[in-house]
Amino acid sequence: MRTTHRNNVNVTGTGPITMVLAHGFGCDQNMWRFLTPHYTERYRVVTFDLVGSGNSDLNAYDRDKYSSLHGYADDVLEIMAEYAMGPVVFVGHSVSAMIGLLAANRYPERFAAHVMVGPSPSYINDGDYVGGFSREDIEELLETLENNYLGWSSNMAPVIMGAPDRPELGQELTNSFCRTDPEIAKHFARTTFLSDHRADLVHCKTPSLILQCSEDMIAPISVGEYMLRQMPNSKLHVIDNVGHCPHMSAPTASSAAIDEFLFSVLR
Repeated sequence: MRTTHRNNVNVTGTGPITMVLAHGFGCDQNMWRFLTPHYTERYRVVTFDLVGSGNSDLNAYDRDKYSSLHGYADDVLEIMAEYAMGPVVFVGHSVSAMIGLLAANRYPERFAAHVMVGPSPSYINDGDYVGGFSREDIEELLETLENNYLGWSSNMAPVIMGAPDRPELGQELTNSFCRTDPEIAKHFARTTFLSDHRADLVHCKTPSLILQCSEDMIAPISVGEYMLRQMPNSKLHVIDNVGHCPHMSAPTASSAAIDEFLFSVLR
């Protein structure tokens, strides 16, 4: 299977429904380890690494293909074609929420539900839209990444993780960032933080859960509220948590919200 090596695909659990989990920037599939045991008795669970991340095939990284999120969406659809059985629940963290959205908009019949963890269709403020950053903020972030990726990773990863009472999670994210090939990480960051998929939200017919933290420097609640207004079949659930990775820092609250949503849509 072509995607097995390219994306380091792993399958656990059994069930009539397949749950596909996609990690965010600087992460890998191991970041789902607090959630997957909760679902393997009910679902066929598929985890993988985005090309350029984790134990994916770095030789498969094509700068042209991955200069937009559509390239990653193509990979998701290929992974689903090879590994998914029955309807698919797609769980995407951060940028992967938008990757899943693009895939679902192309082939909505393949998706039964979409769980978006800390999503953002655009990180840049624009008129009444509050994405959390000015364009100058993003340009400065990308310049810092370009000049000192490892330094940026060491400083920013703990802030992105949040979870002040669990510093080991911030260190884990730092290590994950630092393991990523710097040139690929810089390119992926530019693709991520300059993307704007607000116009794609209205076309998403898949039942979707927008799962956000009460304090998140990457995806503020204003983003979730905007997405809720734009997406015709969506729900917003805010977890009382600090950081951008509730599936790691608040897995119990995250799984409870996901379970409630899936119970309501998978009948």
